[in-house]
Amino acid sequence: MAPPSGSFLRGWVVQGRTIKALLLRDLMMRYGRDNLGFLWVFLEPMILTVGVMAIWSILNPNKHGIKIIELVLTGYMPLTLWRHLTNNTVNLFRGSAPLLYHRQVTLLDLLAARQGLEFIATTTALLLVWGTLNVAGITSDIHRLDLVILGWLMMGWIGIAFGAAVAAVTEVSETAERMIQPIQYLNIPLSGVFFMVDWLPEWGQKAVMYHPLVHCYEVFRAGYFGESVVTHYDLTYFSACAFGMTFIGLLAVRAVRSRVQLN
Repeated sequence: MAPPSGSFLRGWVVQGRTIKALLLRDLMMRYGRDNLGFLWVFLEPMILTVGVMAIWSILNPNKHGIKIIELVLTGYMPLTLWRHLTNNTVNLFRGSAPLLYHRQVTLLDLLAARQGLEFIATTTALLLVWGTLNVAGITSDIHRLDLVILGWLMMGWIGIAFGAAVAAVTEVSETAERMIQPIQYLNIPLSGVFFMVDWLPEWGQKAVMYHPLVHCYEVFRAGYFGESVVTHYDLTYFSACAFGMTFIGLLAVRAVRSRVQLN
């Protein structure tokens, strides 16, 4: 028998409060209250992004008619989001296992809190970096905000889904834990961070379009650059990949629940 709507809504409110409390706990545990504290959540990705942009702009100010600083901005910020959503879930359950003694805390709550913090922090860093550069006249205006938001959310969706699988697999396998970083490095040159699909030969375009992250970058750049660039993406294919990854991630988290040691 389905629970009354009032009870259902109260359950959502309780889970929302639980996730908020876990998010704040994670924030305090990682960055503390002293000095800059939580500001490091935003400053860390900002510093890395600005550093990469500065180096690339000195070496090559333009590429295929695009300012290199804008190419790096539209490539490295989504990459930062992907890496934060996937790298920071390694051994997440093991490190937070004592919290599971509380009846209202679940593995999905731990994931939601960690991923929510990373998504908010990186999104804020993107807004601050682009806003500062735009006011300074270094970067141009966004042509289609809807596509920029869509591309960002696409990266967030598949990053959260993959992060769930990473959290589950690294809980039961030390080998998997050590393979995460090598896989991340191998992924960078294939994911579309520093190239656009249209720059590749036809066979290369067909090959990279199988990589779901490429579609995130292409949509994000389609919104940022507008009609000044040619972009290639397939929202149906990406959605199928993201749904599949989400299903795998949720199944993996469910399967690993009995393996999490509370002591």
